Amino acid sequence: MSSFESQVVIVTGGALGIGGATARKFAKEGAKVLIADFNEEAATKNVNLILSQGGIAAFSHIDISKSEDVNRMVQEAIRQFGGVDVLVQNAFSVVAGENNIHGSAVTVKEESWDYGMDVMLKALYLGAKHCIPHMQRKQFGNIINIASVHSFLQEPNMLVYETAKAAVVGLTRQMAVDFGPDNIRVNAIAPGHIVTEGLQKVWTQNPSGLQFFENQYPLRKTGVPDDIADGIAFLCSEQASFITGHTLVIDGGLSIQLQEKFGIQQGVFARKHPEVQIPDAAYYEEK
Repeated sequence: MSSFESQVVIVTGGALGIGGATARKFAKEGAKVLIADFNEEAATKNVNLILSQGGIAAFSHIDISKSEDVNRMVQEAIRQFGGVDVLVQNAFSVVAGENNIHGSAVTVKEESWDYGMDVMLKALYLGAKHCIPHMQRKQFGNIINIASVHSFLQEPNMLVYETAKAAVVGLTRQMAVDFGPDNIRVNAIAPGHIVTEGLQKVWTQNPSGLQFFENQYPLRKTGVPDDIADGIAFLCSEQASFITGHTLVIDGGLSIQLQEKFGIQQGVFARKHPEVQIPDAAYYEEK
């Protein structure tokens, strides 16, 4: 029997990247998967891939920041598959949302702040609000919220993203306390740099820049979506049945190293390899 046989899993942002890999992981492990996304073409391709491999999956077109859409998503999972056992709240693309997440408290536009909070934070509250009552009736459920290493490490002029991702950790802990008595576990994942389909296009054009990026990691490599999907599946499994309110950092060791010596190391690397196109160098030269 597969690990998630007969369970129903909703993956927001399940068309591509971390969400896409997560949807495929759960389907491979026997779950019935509802992929919730606004990218209908990519989501349909992922659904068809899962079906071609013998899995069970369907698609729900949603805007995760709208309560009525999220409620409809949950109702579709119940109607098609009979319930909701796992909710993976992943939907947000750094590449797609890049124009809205840069800036300080002085320079960020109010509409960018609202966009970021709606998509990265309010959406998680809405997902829980509409899913948890069904989990309570079964006295069973797992919720995974996607945080980031940016929940703990701050990048200059990234107020919206850093604030929202830090709040995801607090939201996760609060929900774990509130719904633990209902046998609902709530955990988070904090990924490092994960080379998704969108980022792969960026790095294909700048392979030396990717090497510079990889040097930031003690393992000397960046992650792939399957690395995160595996962590999500573990936290939802019986092997993790005594884990809740936890943020699992999957970052190749990025967040554990002292920055002083690391900065020197990268400076030496850049001097030895002047041909390297350092990511975001032009932006920082202006500062």
